[in-house]
Amino acid sequence: MTGNVARVTTLRLRPEDPADVGPVRLVLGTAFARPDVATPPEVGLVDALRGTDAWLPELAMVAEYGGEVVGYALLTRVRVRPERGVDMPALAFGPVAVAPHRQRIGHGTAVVQAALDAGTELGERLVVVLGDPAFYRRFGFVPASELGLTSPWAGLGEPWQALVLPPSTSEEGPPPRGEVLFPQPWSHV
Repeated sequence: MTGNVARVTTLRLRPEDPADVGPVRLVLGTAFARPDVATPPEVGLVDALRGTDAWLPELAMVAEYGGEVVGYALLTRVRVRPERGVDMPALAFGPVAVAPHRQRIGHGTAVVQAALDAGTELGERLVVVLGDPAFYRRFGFVPASELGLTSPWAGLGEPWQALVLPPSTSEEGPPPRGEVLFPQPWSHV
């Protein structure tokens, strides 16, 4: 009698490591592919952010399935400049990508949630994103204008969103309000 052995493959969520740079570039390149561009700007954005103070290695999350990197979610440092006072730290989401052959089966949701959970564990308070409201609202994102946040993308309306992460202590005040300042690599997107 021969038996069939079922192999269970699970999605593994973890921070990016140096060996993931090539596979992450591939996921970004295929997920954001356009016929008019040889290399999507999202690939260059991640490459450029890796060399800046905005890069937070523990918040560059990959989704791995069957040993293959199939998803990516990046949170990097931005600053919020209030009308008065000093700049406050915040995070920017993006890019978020899933390899086309693994889309629409929950990998994007899983890698985004893993990145948000990691940010919460590190005591971060605020995340901004320019993205599809239908996707990001499921995580609790709201229009950034409701939180008093502006940016070069604020004029785009609903895609400019923000999420207040749970405070790490009960003594933390409200999240910062003001203009969100992005690191230089974002100016090329």
